[in-house]
Amino acid sequence: MTADGYSPLPPRPPRGAWRAPVARGPLSATVTVPGSKSLTNRELILAALADSPSRLTAPLHSEDSTRMIEALQALGVSIVGEAASGPFGPDLVVTPRWPLRAGGVIDAGQAGTVMRFVSALAGFAAGEVTITAHETALHRPMGAMIKALRDVGVDIDDGGHWTLPFTVRGHGHVRGGEIVIDASASSQFVSGLLLAAPRFDVGLHLIHRGERLPSMPHIDMTIESLAHRGVHVERPAAGEWVVPAGPLRGKEVAIEPDLSNAAPFLAAAMVVGGSVSVTGWPAHSTQPGAMLSDILSLMGGKVVRRGGTLTVTAAHGIQGVDLDLSAAGELTPTIVALAAFADTPTTLYGIGHIRGHETDRIAALVAELRALGGEAEELPDGIRIVPRPLHGGRWRAHHDHRLATTGAIIGLAVPDVEIDDIGTTAKTMPEFPELWRRMLEGGSDDATPRPEALQAS
Repeated sequence: MTADGYSPLPPRPPRGAWRAPVARGPLSATVTVPGSKSLTNRELILAALADSPSRLTAPLHSEDSTRMIEALQALGVSIVGEAASGPFGPDLVVTPRWPLRAGGVIDAGQAGTVMRFVSALAGFAAGEVTITAHETALHRPMGAMIKALRDVGVDIDDGGHWTLPFTVRGHGHVRGGEIVIDASASSQFVSGLLLAAPRFDVGLHLIHRGERLPSMPHIDMTIESLAHRGVHVERPAAGEWVVPAGPLRGKEVAIEPDLSNAAPFLAAAMVVGGSVSVTGWPAHSTQPGAMLSDILSLMGGKVVRRGGTLTVTAAHGIQGVDLDLSAAGELTPTIVALAAFADTPTTLYGIGHIRGHETDRIAALVAELRALGGEAEELPDGIRIVPRPLHGGRWRAHHDHRLATTGAIIGLAVPDVEIDDIGTTAKTMPEFPELWRRMLEGGSDDATPRPEALQAS
């Protein structure tokens, strides 16, 4: 809630248990999903660092994007909501401030993008900025980011713990230069540094040295977003990036729908039959969710994109797969739900990094499947699922929006699945329960724009 009394969030799904609705028959629905969280939060950061105002059209309004908006407002950036060009809330007009304002406390909530991206920006403030997070997110990896920021000249007091909370003592500028980072735990370390790098005094030469670099599409997304604002990132070698110091253009940016948030809806057609279409599907996207068309085809779905709409239709059952999901680990919970109903076992690998997300997703998925009678096994870098008949019971969300939607998918075909907290979906899609209900009713989603506007404090 801003000082003017306006809220950027739609009504949050109620906290507490939610009985997943069972599909009455094959589906026939068209769904529109809100904007991409990853794109919205990257564009908010770039707009805050630009040399003139920017407008984000059809952005996401969720807990994660609200945390980013509030963080930037705490740093003195003006963010104002104006007439909506999409069905899920106002567009955003962002007016930069330089230098950034010090003296605030930024609460990242559970948003990894906020804790990693804003940490780099805090060095541009002329004074102290404290960054913290929800108690359920204080475990999330931050050590590599803290070290990297110190290497480019940011003064951070973390009490020797290498994690949140910590205080940045900003000097109004950041030196930059050449640094080495191990981003094996999260690609957000790389993206956070690249986003801030044009404002560094001498730019940035970033080298990743580690056993893996997960979620490369998100790094590609960052580089593409920078390019649209006039910053060319050179890649002299794999795992190496050079960003020159220079201006970032203010501009109007249209935010794509969140393709990973579309995944549960598309998967639903394969679980219970029929077809589900998602509108606004881009012809080209750096979102990891763009891989869904190939993955769902591999698992037995019929996938067609026509006129900006992607449609998935059930064919002849669900096929188990052996799949490297290192580039799209966030799709793991949805793929696990499909694997639980497949004809053959599934092994997913390359996803050890998702143990450090909102929860240890591998352990949580295994535990919840077993609780409903399923067979699943943790692997060092993945998960193996052997299809077994499932029964109803309590499905714990583990404070994780994607665990909650996994339970909803399973509940389509298994009666009496009760998700302990559907409210966790507000992190990236507050409208999830309502959109899920509309999908099951079999109609088109004709959501009307909400009248509320977001006014900067």
